[in-house]
Amino acid sequence: MKVPDFLTPERCALLVVDIQERLMPVICGREEVSSNTVLLLKGARVLRIPVVATTQYAARIGGLIPEVQAELDGVNPLDKMHFSCFGNPEVQARIGRLRPAVDTLIVCGVETHICIYQTVMGALRDGFRVVVPADAVSSRTLKNYEIGLARMRELGAVVASTEMVLYELLNQAGTPAFKEMLPFLK
Repeated sequence: MKVPDFLTPERCALLVVDIQERLMPVICGREEVSSNTVLLLKGARVLRIPVVATTQYAARIGGLIPEVQAELDGVNPLDKMHFSCFGNPEVQARIGRLRPAVDTLIVCGVETHICIYQTVMGALRDGFRVVVPADAVSSRTLKNYEIGLARMRELGAVVASTEMVLYELLNQAGTPAFKEMLPFLK
């Protein structure tokens, strides 16, 4: 097995999927998913990583939760009806405009076994390397969360943790980016 290159900010984008007001109350570990998504968004801002955010049928399920919306820094979420972000032409176009510089997507959000899984599958089919921070995704049930992660791993996605992803992107201590992120990582 060939060991992949380390994650680098220049080659990554963060995709925040459907962390919405009416959905989150029924999600297992919702506080952890929310706080780790916020941490990923802070890291994206510090490291200048592009962010794409989505909602699923916002008219019915509501907007993004306030703590995530507050960190989007001017990024407008794209609304979709497809479960996969890659099924929506507008989302696919926004992600496509990041190429060729971006070849890796870091995907967080809900639900692991539906929108995250189908988005990861679409990204892999489009040739992206995909990283899923397991503590920044979840489902309504633990079983579906676990099955979703296992299936994505089988397809070739990298399953890691939020801290693993951020520290890999930061690469070393002592840099201005590391110093800026350190208060959030403690």
